[in-house]
Amino acid sequence: MNLHLNWIGFTTLVRKEYIRVIRIWVQTIVPPAITMTLYFIIFGNLIGSRIGSMDGFDYMQYIAPGLIMMAVITNSYANVVSSFFGAKFGRHLEEMLISPMSNVTIIVGHVAGGVVRGLLVGGLVTVIALVFTHLHVEHPLITFSIVLLSSVVFSLAGFINAVFAKKFDDISIVPTFILTPLTYLGGVFYSISLLPEFWQNVSLANPILYMVNAFRFGILGTSDISIAYAYAIIGLFVAGLFTVSLVLMNRGVGIRS
Repeated sequence: MNLHLNWIGFTTLVRKEYIRVIRIWVQTIVPPAITMTLYFIIFGNLIGSRIGSMDGFDYMQYIAPGLIMMAVITNSYANVVSSFFGAKFGRHLEEMLISPMSNVTIIVGHVAGGVVRGLLVGGLVTVIALVFTHLHVEHPLITFSIVLLSSVVFSLAGFINAVFAKKFDDISIVPTFILTPLTYLGGVFYSISLLPEFWQNVSLANPILYMVNAFRFGILGTSDISIAYAYAIIGLFVAGLFTVSLVLMNRGVGIRS
């Protein structure tokens, strides 16, 4: 198994992904910015004024980290699944497969591209959040590491989706029926302490809960779960999804007929 990372190939892929994101910014950057602005207006201003405070914070301030993380997750996933499937559909994936680039380079390059888009959109949503509320980062290292690792997790998940996808409809199934429900049930808009004990335990099976809460802890200093446990869960997902991606690429699943 070739685990060598070709740095020239890696930087080329990352540059290609970055240029792709910037070139079609109307599709990649603007829509999530508009969507998150609407969330802040509807949930923060209109509904939040009736809810009051949560965990000692203004409701708008409480949901801001969750909305930022939501934007990072969805855009990291979307970038990789669309880019890699586009390479399969356009038949230029074969050029990468016969090049000196290893499968590790192909995976890491696309994942890095997803991380770039996730962080760009996350940064923009953070700026939008600051228009509506005040955010003071309590733990900068935790904040950055969690958003980076979470972006990697969903970039890898998008890569696996793209490997199995056979048509464009296939790349929307997971975001629609799995990613979106998990995101809304991941503690973005509420503290799981408000739920009955049974549903609190069910929520603990949702990996997005750990990402949102750890990121919220990094910014606000409050969390429903242990930060060390959150790091462990996210780390396991990174290792597991990367291993699955590499095995699929080495076996040629979805890319060789």
